Amino acid sequence: MTTIDREHHRMTYTAAVHEAVAALRSIREHWGELLLAIETPPADVWPPRQLAHTLRADVDEPLVVQDRAPLVLREHPAPANLDALDAGLAIERQVFDLADTLAAVVQRADPGDLRRWDFQNPGAADGRGAAGSRAHGLHFACVWIEGRLLDEDTEPEKQLDDALAAPPFAPLPPYLLHEVRRAARIAEGRLLRTLGLDTRSTPVPDRACPWCGGDLDLHTGPDTAPNVTCSTGSECTAPVPLDEQGRRVWQWADLVALVAALAEGRQPAEQAA
Repeated sequence: MTTIDREHHRMTYTAAVHEAVAALRSIREHWGELLLAIETPPADVWPPRQLAHTLRADVDEPLVVQDRAPLVLREHPAPANLDALDAGLAIERQVFDLADTLAAVVQRADPGDLRRWDFQNPGAADGRGAAGSRAHGLHFACVWIEGRLLDEDTEPEKQLDDALAAPPFAPLPPYLLHEVRRAARIAEGRLLRTLGLDTRSTPVPDRACPWCGGDLDLHTGPDTAPNVTCSTGSECTAPVPLDEQGRRVWQWADLVALVAALAEGRQPAEQAA
């Protein structure tokens, strides 16, 4: 292998690591939204799913994701959104199975080491013990997998007597890196599609701009908050700024006011006259 080939291989490997880590972090960041979606009846387009929790009057406390037992370990007698539940269950299983696969190959940690990924143990006396590390939830699994991607804890460790102990994990083999990247991106893609956060522009159905009567479009993407634009352009009198294309745009902070104006049935001035 030439120097150029080695450098290309290194760059390809590094890029794959970055893509897999980014997908895992995206799953963690949006997991709370999926849990809320399971508890919220599905809506076609409007209002944006991300506003559902803000607009619900019956929510007193914020959702703490880490306090929730994994979906695969609890009952779901009456989910408000079955599609979101199905997606959540599939994503959890995919991530947990991926951690199992990595642990079977690279884990060297002794039992009792808190860094260890514990497999399921159907013979355990209690449910959480039977679940192994899956009981810690999806966030823990994603962070654990990320550690294996970054080859954390793969060097010999100095003990209290200065002796070196074997590392708890071996470096990740290249073939497993590509499996992690593929599985993480598939899981992320399903999560974003379920939440309507994949990149798309969708007409807001049966609703016109309350200020000018123009067409409204909802824009979403995995790395940006949703926003809504009006097709009329600068002649629209809505109290929001213009975007780079000269359209009135309701950014995240303005969307609650737009939802309220549409719910009130506010009419453009010329129509009201």
